Amino acid sequence: MAWWRGRSHEVVPLRLPPGADLRRALEVWMGEQQEQAGCLISAVGSLSLAQLRLAGATQAKAIHGELEILSLSGTLSPDGSHLHIAVADSSGAVFGGHLCAGSLVRTTAELVIGLLPDWRFNREFDPVTGYAELQIKAQPERSSPAGSPATPVVAAGWPDPAAGTQAAPPGRQRFSTAQGTEPPDHSATQAG
Repeated sequence: MAWWRGRSHEVVPLRLPPGADLRRALEVWMGEQQEQAGCLISAVGSLSLAQLRLAGATQAKAIHGELEILSLSGTLSPDGSHLHIAVADSSGAVFGGHLCAGSLVRTTAELVIGLLPDWRFNREFDPVTGYAELQIKAQPERSSPAGSPATPVVAAGWPDPAAGTQAAPPGRQRFSTAQGTEPPDHSATQAG
């Protein structure tokens, strides 16, 4: 398991009108961008139809009605996306799962999207999970003002496939940058 540190991002607002297919619109929009990696930062709005694939299900479930978007998160790449959504109906019941094509905007969908020019996301079939899973690669032609490449931050207990080494011992996190510095200690500021 690895976390990656990049150097820059671009934030783009996007509004979708009534009748737009939320998932398809995001995937079409991402395919038109120069950047090869993106993520959802914020989303509010409403749907008249939510097509959700619930946990463990193989088919989407259609939820009709006046639905408020409570949350939408995920990753975007030119060859696909992985999006999770939570919506509430007019009685306050909440439904969530994988956002599928055919989820239609009712009044608006106001989105804030992060584009990550230092990175390239793509999806490759994983025989273990049975799904096309996210692959993360640094964009070699991009560099920071200091000229250092993007580097991974590897969680303790997990191998670092890029470096061909094992991660730091349990309870410790290895951190690498081109300058060789350690990350700041935020443990006192994290909620426990």
